[in-house]
Amino acid sequence: MTPWPTWLRLGLLLPLVGVNAFVLRRVLVQFAPFPGLFLTAALIAFLLDLPCRWLMGRGFRRNLAIASVVVFTLSLLGLAGVVLVPRLVEQLSQLLSASPAMLAAAERLIDTGQSWAVARGFPAEFADLSSDLITQLSRVATQLSQRLLVILGATVGTTINVVIVLVLAVFLLLGADSITAGLALWLPERWRGLVTSTLERTFRGYFAGQVLLALILSAGQLLVFSTLQIPYGVLFAVLIGFTTLIPYASALTIVFVSAILGVQDPRTGVELLVSAIVVGQIVDQVIQPRLMGSIVGLQPAWLLISLPIGSRLGALFGLGDLLGLLLAVPVASCIKTLADEVRSDLMPQESPPAPEAP
Repeated sequence: MTPWPTWLRLGLLLPLVGVNAFVLRRVLVQFAPFPGLFLTAALIAFLLDLPCRWLMGRGFRRNLAIASVVVFTLSLLGLAGVVLVPRLVEQLSQLLSASPAMLAAAERLIDTGQSWAVARGFPAEFADLSSDLITQLSRVATQLSQRLLVILGATVGTTINVVIVLVLAVFLLLGADSITAGLALWLPERWRGLVTSTLERTFRGYFAGQVLLALILSAGQLLVFSTLQIPYGVLFAVLIGFTTLIPYASALTIVFVSAILGVQDPRTGVELLVSAIVVGQIVDQVIQPRLMGSIVGLQPAWLLISLPIGSRLGALFGLGDLLGLLLAVPVASCIKTLADEVRSDLMPQESPPAPEAP
């Protein structure tokens, strides 16, 4: 039987992927939010499996290693809930209460810039732009302050989801090897090793490195902000550290929070900007290369392209924008690795040149 030409197989690939994606979306949306909870639990199990393997390498039995890691993790979460969460809620409430004064100060600053621009002959449409900007910011601040009570009121539902995720993560961690082996049996034999090794290397390495970087950056920012007595230091340090999980998002967060403080006190805004950049550069240049290395293997342009695509796909499949952003980079890296392997199989191998006759 004559095999189908390569161009025809590639041409049929896109419609088949589209049909399967449509069916998968219809199924996942019906079961939302459980697919998102399951993926979150799987990521947590991926992360917890690393210290478990480290303990097993030092003589611990697997069950004892899992129990030790789970107890230690729950202790850290409990400590954070007692010490950190009340400070975060308090500073968030203070920030929302101070938002009207900040918006008024921003409006005065924009009016001053408008007068300076008009006096030097710059376009007058700047006034309309500043007015629209202030209006939009005021609306966002009002909505955030109104929804704060709603967010706090949803604590019970959030707590239930957190408990479900943690329990599911523990069960996934207990059966990690058997679950991985069972899922790998559904793959063609020639692809099992490549797919499992790529997923393990990329997801475990990427998320473990990103979480460690987020914790280190948050701790460093918190120490520096507390030393400089920067307002809302705990909230901003945690926010900057959390956005490190998404490539390039922490830089935008630093600029944003610096602008918030700079509206009321330019000196404080500059101090936050400089200190955050210094700490971020120390983490990026000294710690990140040792943790991450070349795990992702994507060019910066492809990283930026994968983020909005991942966010959109996460929303379409009922997983959520945030989970889509978190999964975008490692999934794109795995797709690139597998696509390179497929391309090497489809492209004809060049035969070595024949030796010349004497």
